[in-house]
Amino acid sequence: MPTPSRPTAPGFANAGFERVSVVGLGYVGLPTAAVMANRGLNVIGVDANPKAVERINRGEAHIVEPDLDILVRSATTSGNLRAVSKPEPANAFIVAVPTPFKDNHEPDLAFVESAARSIAPVLAKGNLVVLESTSPVGTTERMAGWLAELRPDLSFPGHGATMDVHIAYSPERVLPGRVLIELVDNDRVIGGLTPACGQRAKELYSLFVQGTCFLTTARTAELVKLAENAYRDLNIAFANELSLVCEKVDVNVWEAIELANRHPRVKILQPGPGVGGHCIAVDPWFIVDSARDVTPLIQAARGVNDGKPHHVAQLVADAAQNNALGQNKPVVACLGLAYKADIDDFRESPSVDVIAHLDAKLFAKILVVEPHADRLPDALAKIPGIALSNIDSALAAADIVVLLTDHAPFRELDRARLAGKAVIDTRGIWR
Repeated sequence: MPTPSRPTAPGFANAGFERVSVVGLGYVGLPTAAVMANRGLNVIGVDANPKAVERINRGEAHIVEPDLDILVRSATTSGNLRAVSKPEPANAFIVAVPTPFKDNHEPDLAFVESAARSIAPVLAKGNLVVLESTSPVGTTERMAGWLAELRPDLSFPGHGATMDVHIAYSPERVLPGRVLIELVDNDRVIGGLTPACGQRAKELYSLFVQGTCFLTTARTAELVKLAENAYRDLNIAFANELSLVCEKVDVNVWEAIELANRHPRVKILQPGPGVGGHCIAVDPWFIVDSARDVTPLIQAARGVNDGKPHHVAQLVADAAQNNALGQNKPVVACLGLAYKADIDDFRESPSVDVIAHLDAKLFAKILVVEPHADRLPDALAKIPGIALSNIDSALAAADIVVLLTDHAPFRELDRARLAGKAVIDTRGIWR
């Protein structure tokens, strides 16, 4: 039996969006659903993970993001947010599912296609479908094609003289740790498959976005998102390559960058153990896939950043050899698994890669400390000699300490506890 629409706040103008469905309740989808629900919209969240659906309906966030649990609890308590495992009819559908790549760096659109197939049966004339997933150029058009094949009784942009369903692309532009703020405050790029599609999507986002909504084509919006992350990847690659140079010439990279940044037109980023997360480590490959022969710079940056975990693992192996630990099996404490500080996101994390490479390079006992995890990621869980530990036990046992993620507990660590140990700080927080 369908659940009736909940009343919104008095005087709330929903622009005809009586019910909005968010497909994919992950690091972007759940915050988006919670923000919209707390603005008075009736939101149905859809996710294939039954445990996530159950937790959300209990008013709990299943991911770590500041204040998200409060927002989810408020939205579910008010009745404006409800999670389900199968799409239901709505006026608008926001698709926020993963877009990983395959082993050869080829984009994998299986989740987008699956989402399209799941919403197709409940689509109706007048609906809006917005793809938010970071995607190769042309993906929104492909999604429209899949929907047109599945629903020949409806007309879609580019697949008929009329248009029953509006389709657009609008990528997220948020920073983990600030998602709830940036979802509302940041400017939004909205690309419609037609101008009318873009305008209809703008009407939806204007209900909760306080930044400016810029209209363009779907292809342009797709490339804009990829360009933003490829630009950041290139800049990080420069910092990482500079750190390698500094090692060769015996210069403190952190001091060199700090002083170089005193120039009014220079802003070098900070180096690290690599690049992680679903966006920056993945999106440049989507551009390469579309234009491999004219993207040598983007490919080179990817090579630098992907090579950094190998380099860090070799530094640890060298430290073990140079320190002559006097035992057959040194203990290495690896601090941090997440790809950036104070979140629980391990997707494409260079920290995980470093630890995996360490196992191959060094006969050692590896203790992993990650305050946001109660178990090891699958990539590490099956490797003998790697165990999850708390920071006190790991530091007490460690011969070598490797700082991989600058979580708050590690930034606040008493440096005296590192005395007598070989220390490799890939984030520069203990210099």
